[in-house]
Amino acid sequence: MRKGLIAALIAVVAGAGWAAQRWGQPQPLTAAQVVAQLPPLVAPAGPMSTYHLGHSLVGRDMPAMLAQLAGHDHASQLGWGTSLKDHWTGSIAGFDTENAHPRYRAAAEALDSGSYPAVVLTEMVEIRAAIRYHDSPRYLAQWAARVRKARPDARLYLYETWHPLDDPAGWLVRLDADLDRYWVGTLLAGAMARNGVGPIYIIPGGQVMAATARAIEAGKVPGLATREDLFAKAEDGTTDAIHFNDLGAYLMALTHYATLYHRSPVGLPHDLTRADGSPITPFAPQTAAALQRIVWDTVSGYALSGVSGG
Repeated sequence: MRKGLIAALIAVVAGAGWAAQRWGQPQPLTAAQVVAQLPPLVAPAGPMSTYHLGHSLVGRDMPAMLAQLAGHDHASQLGWGTSLKDHWTGSIAGFDTENAHPRYRAAAEALDSGSYPAVVLTEMVEIRAAIRYHDSPRYLAQWAARVRKARPDARLYLYETWHPLDDPAGWLVRLDADLDRYWVGTLLAGAMARNGVGPIYIIPGGQVMAATARAIEAGKVPGLATREDLFAKAEDGTTDAIHFNDLGAYLMALTHYATLYHRSPVGLPHDLTRADGSPITPFAPQTAAALQRIVWDTVSGYALSGVSGG
């Protein structure tokens, strides 16, 4: 797995290195250096207070579900399609709406407090636009360095998300290619080359989405028929091309749980509540069990999750 990852990233990182030298930025790590600086982590001894910085592919409900599964405290700062740069500068669209809940805590205050042993950072999508126009490696590095200054032992994660289902290049095609090319080969490699950043692990949300979609469409997930079953519906009944429904939020909560705690989510409950305390849309135990297996196979098989055996 590691050899394949290294080979896939070398060409991307080499090109990024030329650009970095030209424009006076720190040269991104090579693919081998990224892997070497992300050794498997020791599983945490117990619940970890977790901070989420992101947008609607984090949302309020997914962290609430994760907290129920893990028994930990959590807080967040969210926006509408907000980049790491916009969080840093305070240019956050939808700030008042998205943060009108008890779990909101201002990012600067929260991270400077050193109160969170686990911090999950989320970049905007389209990821190519984030890199090109929002200087993603720089702002990922700045947030990471800020966390490390206040709490050197914090575990830092980059949550890999996804682009719309109707992407012209093909949704699965992009998920297969973009992880190494952009999330790791450009964003992670560029950020980790800077001083004070240290290791940042990947929560492979997009990879879990892809694996689940393939399993659903191969008839291996009881109760589900298509990838659209993971996504929300608009008032007119059409599929929201990017935002998850309760089932998709549960899937991402399982993914965060497996990555943060190095534990298989198989056997975890699925009768959870949303952030506002209302019950999530019910689904069958057999559906939950299939999703739990897919999550663990994906997370434990991915080296940069930091999970032993990855």
